[in-house]
Amino acid sequence: MSIRFGTDGWRAVIADTFTFANLRLVSQAVADYINNDLAPNGQPEVVVGFDTRFLSDRFAAEVARVLAANGIIAWLARTDTPTPAISHNILDKKAVAGVVITASHNPPRYNGFKLKAAYGGSALPEQCGEVERYLEIMQRDARGPNLMDYDLALDQELIRRFNPTHAYYEHLETLVDVDTISQGELTIVADPMYGSGRTAIRSVLSRTRCRVHEIRGDLNPGFGGIHPEPVRRYMDATAAMIQNLHADVGLSTDGDADRIGAMDGQGNFVDPHTIMSLALRYLAEKRRMTGDVVKTLSTTMMVNRIAAHYGLTVHETPVGFNHIADHMMNSDVLIGGEESGGISIKGHIPEGDGILMGLLLLEIIADAGVPLVEIVADLQRQFGPTCYERTDFPLKQPVPKNEMVKRLEAAAPAHMGGEPVREVHTFDGIKFVLADDSWLLIRPSGTEPVLRVYAEGRDSDQVKALLAAGRVMAGQEE
Repeated sequence: MSIRFGTDGWRAVIADTFTFANLRLVSQAVADYINNDLAPNGQPEVVVGFDTRFLSDRFAAEVARVLAANGIIAWLARTDTPTPAISHNILDKKAVAGVVITASHNPPRYNGFKLKAAYGGSALPEQCGEVERYLEIMQRDARGPNLMDYDLALDQELIRRFNPTHAYYEHLETLVDVDTISQGELTIVADPMYGSGRTAIRSVLSRTRCRVHEIRGDLNPGFGGIHPEPVRRYMDATAAMIQNLHADVGLSTDGDADRIGAMDGQGNFVDPHTIMSLALRYLAEKRRMTGDVVKTLSTTMMVNRIAAHYGLTVHETPVGFNHIADHMMNSDVLIGGEESGGISIKGHIPEGDGILMGLLLLEIIADAGVPLVEIVADLQRQFGPTCYERTDFPLKQPVPKNEMVKRLEAAAPAHMGGEPVREVHTFDGIKFVLADDSWLLIRPSGTEPVLRVYAEGRDSDQVKALLAAGRVMAGQEE
């Protein structure tokens, strides 16, 4: 058995590799790492949360039992909770780490184990590597996990049940202007997509003059037959409710609410590129805030143009919020984000937060006093035009990233999509940047068995041409 941590933890199919037995082994490896490397003296504390997936609450309880058996206090959430709420509580409780049982946006058959560090963000690759090393030692020595009776652990206060949302919601209200949102008197469709973001937007805005209508907020481990990913093809229900209510905006979060997608009052999808761009412009222009801008290489070049307009420095990273988190912890960062919808701002944890960014988008709309469709059009006039699309291809076998990059770099064309190729980046897959700021990126996913082909251009025709070129280059011709 081989368990490896990917871009954001360990994910696997429930009852295949993601089993109680394997989960206990991983939990024991985490306990060994904590007791030997993070807190060799004293009694460490770890915050444990879970999403709405099948058996997530039971899996989380098993993690807590293993931690308790190793003398570690486990703060176990009482109910499914957004991942960023768990991460914030790591800081609030001064814990040494956190664990969230979630597979985020993956299909319902998956579950996962997200390891969080003491700073309230995803554990660094080297930290995950240490956990893998302890796991290998356990397997080499044929040593099983320690496990404590749940009721006994409760009696001895080694497992402590708590509500993580209290401290989290209070913190969010320091980052967004709830009074401004209230003055907008917006009609909002909140769509948690059956995930752990359910009730969050409604709760934070409960005392405002906004009307929040939540859909897909009941407990449904099968996610209604969709992937809990806030992208257009899974948001038909959001569009329908916006139309029925004549709502101003729809906000969708993924399975564990660390990603955001939105719709305007006309049912047009507002993607994370646009949300991050709107947020950056608003923070720099309206709030007069400064700091660096950090984005993954799969994120729009519009961010670069906005940053240049306001004299801000941009850093581009590989895909994965852990790379953004590294910048947020070590420098003055105004905003950091990625195309998948994980975005965070100054003053918050170094972690993507769909709830926070949804609330900030509401503040932007309320402050502008005009419909979101007009705000987006103004953004495109000032810093566009841009058009973006991503295509995913299922892989029967993993694609060795280094081999793919070498092959594609050797065959790099001089022109693409009607434009000269200006730059070629190879630090995460291969990215071709064209003379007009359009680009094509080809890379294997770090969380799913798929090959991703991304493109951004001036219009849909150029994007289609770039995607077609990418399919051919990647050997995925239709």
